[in-house]
Amino acid sequence: MNNYEILLMILVPALVNICLRAVPFVFLGRKKEVGAGIRNVGDMLPAAIMATLVIYCIRSITVSGMTDNIMTLTSVAVTSLLHIWKKNTIISISGGTILYMVLVHIFG
Repeated sequence: MNNYEILLMILVPALVNICLRAVPFVFLGRKKEVGAGIRNVGDMLPAAIMATLVIYCIRSITVSGMTDNIMTLTSVAVTSLLHIWKKNTIISISGGTILYMVLVHIFG
């Protein structure tokens, strides 16, 4: 791959990203109030993301892998407790992920 192709591989996704981020401002404008529907989605999205991640994490629990189950369930519990305590999605997900990675490297 030459330098031109590498530059295109960087610039095309960057341009798509910028355009997608500009779409809400183009359609909603800067002066318009955000509608109740969009505000409702914004309020419900963090809980939906957390539920999706929990289901994704615990779907792989099997009867035979007790150590893996304990690590997974401990990380899910810590993530839940962090979210209840801090009410911050970034802290909750980061804390649970870091704990899981530490447990996997120690016991895995």
